[in-house]
Amino acid sequence: MTSRSLSRAWLPLLALVFSVSPVFAATKAAAAPGGLDARIDQAVERLTPALIEVRHKIHQNPELGNKETATAALVAERLRALGFEVKTGVAKTGVVAFLKGGKPGPVVAVRADMDALPVTEQTDFPFRSTKRDTFDGQEVGVAHACGHDIHTTVQLGVAEVLASLKADLPGTVEFIFQPAEEGPPPGERGGADLMVEEGVLASPKPAAIFGLHSFPDVPVGQVGYTEGPTYAAVDEFRIKIHGKQSHGAYPHLGVDPVVTAAQVILALQTIRSRNLPGTEPSVVTVGVVRGGERFNIIPGEVLLAGTVRTYHEETRAAIERRMREILDGTTKAAGATFELDYKKNAPATVNNPALSRASRPALERAVGKANVVDSEPTMGGEDFAYFANVVPGFYFRLGTSKPGTTSGGLHTPTFRGDDSAIAVGVKAMSRTLVDYLQAHRP
Repeated sequence: MTSRSLSRAWLPLLALVFSVSPVFAATKAAAAPGGLDARIDQAVERLTPALIEVRHKIHQNPELGNKETATAALVAERLRALGFEVKTGVAKTGVVAFLKGGKPGPVVAVRADMDALPVTEQTDFPFRSTKRDTFDGQEVGVAHACGHDIHTTVQLGVAEVLASLKADLPGTVEFIFQPAEEGPPPGERGGADLMVEEGVLASPKPAAIFGLHSFPDVPVGQVGYTEGPTYAAVDEFRIKIHGKQSHGAYPHLGVDPVVTAAQVILALQTIRSRNLPGTEPSVVTVGVVRGGERFNIIPGEVLLAGTVRTYHEETRAAIERRMREILDGTTKAAGATFELDYKKNAPATVNNPALSRASRPALERAVGKANVVDSEPTMGGEDFAYFANVVPGFYFRLGTSKPGTTSGGLHTPTFRGDDSAIAVGVKAMSRTLVDYLQAHRP
């Protein structure tokens, strides 16, 4: 038998293998004319104008972590109108709802975050936020500078789309609307870890969980993801440097915590550059420097606060240890003292490799193969990690920049996610969830 004949002889067997593959079979069924893909597309087109209005309402009325009462009420009202089983007050202001499909199948979860940031918005949106609130003892502007208004709106859209497919949906979808992803106020608990502690993934336990995040570095119409580690662990520190107050004209009579704090800030940057291997990713950032009341008074205390980002637990431990050594030596040399409150928050977010690969066909059908990009890992953090540590997780990035416009980065006053990203997100997430349910149905 020639090599060509041998190849031809294998073709029927190969066709049989692919036809019985769960993922291949689900993809083929979904993509068939008149299949679920077409029904998803029709539902997205029908729902998009109303979803954009919802996004504008959420954007104009942003709420800080653990204060998302109006947002949670809007979410719960829309889910109840769809006939979902809805539970409110989860992890303070979270909302959890279940959609039970008309056919047997697995349980799968999808999560969106609802909280805003203490940022004063500086966009030209006609629906921009002018809201103000108090955060950490200071009056601040409040804005959806991380795109959580888009995340919440997209997930509400997914809920409506899948509700329209209920009779043909194999399995159950758990919708998790999470508060305080950016972290709860100082002294409070909140976010994904509290939701997990309160049992959102326990009864029933989903087989997998999915989520998405706005990504201003890519245009609307593209999505991306990283297989494996994708977001860094997020730690938070607060340092109080205690000196001795004195007149600004007589610094020798006091102990200056301002100068000491300046030395500490600079020394902390040597951890990354001199204490860790050059190939080990990490970030040490001081984001708050607060002290003093008057120009001619050396204060008695200065507060520093910031974040540490890492991918590996040994690096995480090494940075905390080195911070304490630097603080101890620098304050002793100055005659000052210090207090360090080092809090380990979300661990690194890791996309399950098998789940990531299985999800790609749905994304490619939603936006086109060329528009699914392989993203680089980021030092940004995500408490989605708490969910993905319990069940396999897949977290992808949604392009939110409209071509021809300029968007600031995440967490900046000029961040602007375009409305047109909503339909893309709803379509991509709906297809991803449906593909998973179909591939794992009995």
